[in-house]
Amino acid sequence: MSQPAYQNLNSSVLLARLIEGSEELDLPERLITVRRTITGHIVFTTSFGIEDQAITDAIFTAGLAIDVVTLDTGRLFPETLEVWSQTERRYCRQIRGLSPDRESIEKLIERDGAYGFRRSLEARLACCALRKVEPLGRALADASAWITGLRADQSPERARTSYAGFDLRYQIIKVNPLFDWSRDRVVAFVHDHGVPYNPLHDRGFLSIGCAPCTRAVAAGEPERAGRWWWEQEAKTECGCHTRDYSTRPVPAQSQS
Repeated sequence: MSQPAYQNLNSSVLLARLIEGSEELDLPERLITVRRTITGHIVFTTSFGIEDQAITDAIFTAGLAIDVVTLDTGRLFPETLEVWSQTERRYCRQIRGLSPDRESIEKLIERDGAYGFRRSLEARLACCALRKVEPLGRALADASAWITGLRADQSPERARTSYAGFDLRYQIIKVNPLFDWSRDRVVAFVHDHGVPYNPLHDRGFLSIGCAPCTRAVAAGEPERAGRWWWEQEAKTECGCHTRDYSTRPVPAQSQS
């Protein structure tokens, strides 16, 4: 049986190169280093949240050959669609949208109803799987690396987020260039660079996903408290970001 890709010496070397000295780099420098270090197709997935807008600005301003894509779930806020359009106009670059399979969504709604995802955690994850996880798999199918806007202080589930590692589910190098940034630092970057951002952020929507699954958060609530709020303590993630994640390069001697 062949070894997982993350145990390949080349993957280990790439991760070591990415991680070394990364704490001294600003956001554009981190992304430039990723593009210089990794050959092949690199994908950045954006939901048009404020973190993702900062990364998009850095990619487009530097003219980096990184594919910026979004998961068009069919239930995005109108404000999110407008930011999508504003961003394309501002940078004169297209952001590719991946939609869920129409037949699968029709069957899901026929079975569960339009808002059936609120009945149980299993029903909600089934909806996320079709609208987000499956299109993400297509986005990453031929990619050498995946860039995300994850920050370690966004939630307890994301507290172990590191700068770079290997995602075991998708068998791909995953880079989180804002993992050590605070929200205030992201907001300052966006304002300082005049980056378009979602006006819902100014109305208390600190984390923005699908419209039926997102609400504004109250003062003192965690950033992601407005996501799937009816699940209370049961909520985790949509399924795109899992804990099947190696955060360190695999030593060469581990191979056999």
